[in-house]
Amino acid sequence: MMKDPAFLFYSSDFLTGCASLTMEERGQYITLLCLEHQLGRLSEKTIRLSVGSVSVDVLEKFKQDENGLLYNERLEIEIEKRSNFIDTRRNNGLKGGRPKVENNKPIGLANGKPNGKPNGKPNGKPNEKLIENENVIEIINSIKDLFDEDYLTSDKTKVMFDKLLKKYSKDEILKATFWARNDDFWKPNFFSPLKLEKKNKEDVTYIDVFLAKAGNYKIPTTEPTKTALPYEGFNPLSIDLSKLKPLR
Repeated sequence: MMKDPAFLFYSSDFLTGCASLTMEERGQYITLLCLEHQLGRLSEKTIRLSVGSVSVDVLEKFKQDENGLLYNERLEIEIEKRSNFIDTRRNNGLKGGRPKVENNKPIGLANGKPNGKPNGKPNGKPNEKLIENENVIEIINSIKDLFDEDYLTSDKTKVMFDKLLKKYSKDEILKATFWARNDDFWKPNFFSPLKLEKKNKEDVTYIDVFLAKAGNYKIPTTEPTKTALPYEGFNPLSIDLSKLKPLR
């Protein structure tokens, strides 16, 4: 698939966020954003060769990952949002169109068979079926407060969880997710659940990284605390009737 040639640029946010920067620093900043969009996270060498010496104010707009690479968190969020939007539009287009009709038969049908195939099998690969199994739904409902809704409602996320469930249990997936989203380092570096299936520099999937670091971490429970009623546990048969005084 061809790389997305663009990303959303919010002019108001840029002008506000760069109000204290010089024109040279603004030029460096927008150049680094473009480089990250095209190349991915940036090494210090790439930055130095591309824009020379960068001021502290510009560097403060980037974070450093565990491999020492620099990235702009807002840019990565916008790239992911745009990718999910494009995928959703593409899937909707595949589902929503109707074939043209010629001589009362849809184009691509011959003898009542799809695409003119005598065995009725269509050409090409079928559209990837939207995953809606119970475990996927339970996982998404459990982490709905941890991620932006756009990430959780995308077909790509649902398909990913379905694939992970073939190797990991539901509890393992939730454990890795909750731990990373509550870890001081990983929380700002884990804004999309899709990161779980991606690999780090050592070719290890992040879900394995998170599970190894999580150890005995317990998934937070959202069950409401039960309040005992004043009469709860009371057994009326335990009353000694012989000690009761008659009413006067």
